[in-house]
Amino acid sequence: MTTYKGINGFAVQSVASDPSPLDEGQVWYNNATYAFKLAGIQVAAWASGANLNTARSQLRGAGSSQNNGLVFGGTTGAPAISVASESYNGTAWTNTPSMNTAKMGFAGCGNTQTAALAFGGITDPYVNVTAASESWNGTSWTNTPSLNTAKRNIDGFGTNTAAIVTGGSQAPGAQLFATESWNGSSWTNIPATIPISNAGCSLGTQTAGIMAGAGPSSNQTLSFNGSTWTTLPATLNTARSGASPAGTQTAGLIAAGNISAPPFNSNATESWNGSGWTSLANMSTARREPGGNGVQTSSLVAGGFTTGFTAVTEEFTGAAVAIKTITTS
Repeated sequence: MTTYKGINGFAVQSVASDPSPLDEGQVWYNNATYAFKLAGIQVAAWASGANLNTARSQLRGAGSSQNNGLVFGGTTGAPAISVASESYNGTAWTNTPSMNTAKMGFAGCGNTQTAALAFGGITDPYVNVTAASESWNGTSWTNTPSLNTAKRNIDGFGTNTAAIVTGGSQAPGAQLFATESWNGSSWTNIPATIPISNAGCSLGTQTAGIMAGAGPSSNQTLSFNGSTWTTLPATLNTARSGASPAGTQTAGLIAAGNISAPPFNSNATESWNGSGWTSLANMSTARREPGGNGVQTSSLVAGGFTTGFTAVTEEFTGAAVAIKTITTS
């Protein structure tokens, strides 16, 4: 009779706890739970989440996973700009204390649900450009020192104590290429200038970031090392602007966005490994200018614009090695 050992040259290992790390196809016997186990691949996929309390676009997000999120600001349609702030626990969105300044076309960042930063953008009545900056500590929003230059349609990334803002404009046609850094107490102009002013989709840390899809509807990828912006040879598979970011400079994810052809909304998802972009499973709802947060393997996208302002949330779980129990059924 053919046996596992006869086929593979070794017997199934008997262990008291599941081994780590795992390789796809690895089989073992867990003698504590009396079960045979198999390491299989969990496919990257989107799943429906709970709707936001306030449908809007151009909101920004912070958080560490699909179960630990925060979104804030945005617009519900001219001339209404939002101060709404909401937190997510993986099951429902809860209204939190509002921002001090309503804004859209702004930048936001933060790698946890209790530590975020919002800066720049447009305030009421849809034309005023602001330099205002404020931080979130999990309980309330507090005004912090302003940007050196008021700007809108900007890119930002990092944490609430170490952030970067770049690009944007002060008025139509008045493009900006400067970069400012935040150290937790003040904004400082740094020599780095970005080669294109239009906002893309940015992620990473103050000293290691990337921007993808600097617009309008572009496929460019730029990297930042703390002092210099560099255009990379790798390009997005779907050219777009206004996408939702998650992750880091070497393990990133972007989803949704604004494309150049009708209906102008994208549901494309791409992962970044530090050198190239890979297309993954599409979102269910194509949209532009949503809010998002998380890491490459666990993130969410909320709100945005479809044919109108949406409150729809989708949760992303990345590909991974998953443990399955072998049964006779």
